[in-house]
Amino acid sequence: MEGTETSNEIKQPLRMDLWLMAAVLMAAFLNLYGIWDETYSNTYYTTAVGSMLQSWENFFYGSLDSAGSVTIDKPPLVFWIQAAFAYVFGLHGWSVILPQALAGIALVPLIYLCVKPTFGSLAARFAAFAMAFTPVGVAVARTNNIDAMLVFVLLLAAWFLLRGIRQNRISSLVIAFALIGVGFNMKMLQAYMVLPAFYLLYVLGVQLKVKKKYAVLAGSTALMLLISVSWAVIVDSIPADKRPYIGSSETNSVMELAFGYNGVSRLTGDRGGAGGQPPSASVPGQPQAGDGTAPRDGGGESGVRNGGWGTAPAGGGGGGMFATGTVGPLRLFQQELSGQASWLLPFALLSALALLLSFRWRGMNAKHKETLFWLAWLVPVGGFFSIAGFFHPYYLIMLAPPVAALAGAGASYMWAKYRESASWQAWLLPSSIAITALFQWFILQTYESTIGIGWSIAVAGLGLLVALVLAVQNGRERGAVKVAALTGLAAMLIGPAYWSATPIVYGQDAMIPAAGPTSGFGGGMGRIALQGMGGVQQGGIGMERPSQQGGVGDAQSGGIDGRLPGEMGMFPSDGGMRPGQGRGNTGVDQGLLDYLRKNQSTEYLLAVPNYNTAAPYIVDEKEKVVILHGFQNSDPVYDEEKLEELVRSGGVKYFLVIGTGSNSDLIAWIKKNGNVINASEYTTGSIEQTKSINGSFGRGGNAVLYEVTLD
Repeated sequence: MEGTETSNEIKQPLRMDLWLMAAVLMAAFLNLYGIWDETYSNTYYTTAVGSMLQSWENFFYGSLDSAGSVTIDKPPLVFWIQAAFAYVFGLHGWSVILPQALAGIALVPLIYLCVKPTFGSLAARFAAFAMAFTPVGVAVARTNNIDAMLVFVLLLAAWFLLRGIRQNRISSLVIAFALIGVGFNMKMLQAYMVLPAFYLLYVLGVQLKVKKKYAVLAGSTALMLLISVSWAVIVDSIPADKRPYIGSSETNSVMELAFGYNGVSRLTGDRGGAGGQPPSASVPGQPQAGDGTAPRDGGGESGVRNGGWGTAPAGGGGGGMFATGTVGPLRLFQQELSGQASWLLPFALLSALALLLSFRWRGMNAKHKETLFWLAWLVPVGGFFSIAGFFHPYYLIMLAPPVAALAGAGASYMWAKYRESASWQAWLLPSSIAITALFQWFILQTYESTIGIGWSIAVAGLGLLVALVLAVQNGRERGAVKVAALTGLAAMLIGPAYWSATPIVYGQDAMIPAAGPTSGFGGGMGRIALQGMGGVQQGGIGMERPSQQGGVGDAQSGGIDGRLPGEMGMFPSDGGMRPGQGRGNTGVDQGLLDYLRKNQSTEYLLAVPNYNTAAPYIVDEKEKVVILHGFQNSDPVYDEEKLEELVRSGGVKYFLVIGTGSNSDLIAWIKKNGNVINASEYTTGSIEQTKSINGSFGRGGNAVLYEVTLD
């Protein structure tokens, strides 16, 4: 086992490290395997990418629908990248996932490069494996959600900052802060969560004359702010009637979206929309009348069928609408969140403590400064998620870099102190391994009914055994001690490695990705408990067959091909979602599609209330579809006057009305000015077969096609 290298290593050419290559290969498998089975991934964002490919205007704004009616709830930068991949490879689930998967893989060598120059090869290697085996990182990188790309950009910024300080390069320092501005254009204020760490390290580490030092900092900050607001200012400066409505905003403003819904509201938990929809308006398992939209967040749920989704599988745990535990200082250690990014958190915190034991202001070295940097990243981010009122578990990927870096640095440092044997600090390594093993047992034992008791016993037993051997053998047989130490470090990776594989093994919900053996909402390879671990083997865990009230499938998928006049049910009846398909997604009704294409005389094929209904027509059929309500009904995208203008200008004439919806005035206008198209005109089937089935597209309502033509 190697100790730390000297600072001269900075100037040495990068050599091939087989351990790093192994970590990268493991990350590549975890992030890439099976993504070709994904259908839509996060339907909300995939629908937007499909619309962005239809016009440059949609591309610039990040429009959710073909008409440029409303934007998605985040800046479009990541989706520009996804659209570029979709343009080259075609629009598929895997093509929009690929950029995030590659970003997730790139985090592994990037954390290695950040850690190695100061803390050495052992630290860098362990950090690389810790990053590769961050379960929530794998889960979110296997979707088209933004966070893996955001963390990649922020870690790249950290590398430039560290490089600028180590080599005294002003250009690298400026680039570091500029990249945070780029991150703002990915997920807004979430990118700024690392600023305390960046400013602290800059002040402590940059070796320039005082005036020049702070002049560079001021200039870098100004550039960061300029880049951050560039797209927002351009969009907000355009008259509202000349651009899409800013989705999920209160005032149709990007800046308000940044500091409101994507900013302060995450802390306070206030998710009321422009229409006043309360935060509890949509909860899985609580069906409501509506149009199949979801809680107000792009990573939120899709529409839910009548009958709801039932309860979570045993062992999953609750804790709030999105299973984020109870607010408090120990939130990251609670059952709901601990399996996502906290496996090595005790070891990382103990590592930081060990590294700072020799801290002195006058004798501060590079290790102290960089330890403070990673700690200043970890503590504010961890503190925020400990008290935040509204976030999803996959946001915890923000913890991955500091946890991995501190764990790696601590492993190297504590090993060095252990080898000194005479110092009391020799007890740091065995005690840290033991504490971490016990915490990992706490995570695993909750899921024993699913994965078996063997995993928790093996991880805890091996960790405690290694700690005991290290305690007893201190100062004795160096060969045995080295093997024991390596075994202890490897043992701490068993749990997170297994959890990182669960999105592949069990499947996951691409709308709200999370790792764990009960996290999947459909698809995957089924629940597989490894033989000998005591788990019960089962078949696939696709969603249970939906309630009959959810709708009917087509004959080919085993459903009933029959609909009431003026009504349709388009949910697949194959027993669950396809892998990666957003919850509540409807499929293409071929009869309806043929009818609309045959009779289309307008720019857009159809107007629908929500993105779930629009998705298959935009993504699969490449049709142009108008979405009336944005992500949820509270977005005032259209009013009667604007809708009338759209119809009179030849934009659209067919409207699919689903349920009552929250915008009753809009629905009333469509019903008043439109004619119902009897379902018999575009489909064939036995009406009697579906009299007992309330065919619907979303939560509780019938789907009726209207034709609106104004004189």
